[in-house]
Amino acid sequence: MSASNPSLDFTLQRLRLVRQGILRLHKALLESERVVYEQFYGRIQSSTEFFQLVVNHDWFSWLRPISQFIVQIDTFLTRKEPATLTEANQLLEEARMLLDPSEEGPSLKTRYYRAIQRDPAIALMHAEVSKLLVNDV
Repeated sequence: MSASNPSLDFTLQRLRLVRQGILRLHKALLESERVVYEQFYGRIQSSTEFFQLVVNHDWFSWLRPISQFIVQIDTFLTRKEPATLTEANQLLEEARMLLDPSEEGPSLKTRYYRAIQRDPAIALMHAEVSKLLVNDV
């Protein structure tokens, strides 16, 4: 962090909080999707099998952009080059767009919408992350 740029410091701290929220949300989404998957296909026998399904099965493919985005934030926050306010704000905007549920549209948006509708814990986590993403925080 830079003592000479409080705006950047604030934005980076906000980005870290958003990352933590998205990580928790992602874990909850994986577990929620696991439950629904098991209703259709039967019990997943092990964590290794679950990992393979998450990585390779179409059922979980809508969650991959969220996984990739978490990695993108981690890379940004740990790189050697100094962070810029513009880059940090771009990541926050990407998070807003990524976590925008919709009844219609791309798979990520519709499946995310359905997860929010069926699971109150996910709805609460979504609200918490969304609050962090409000522009005028």
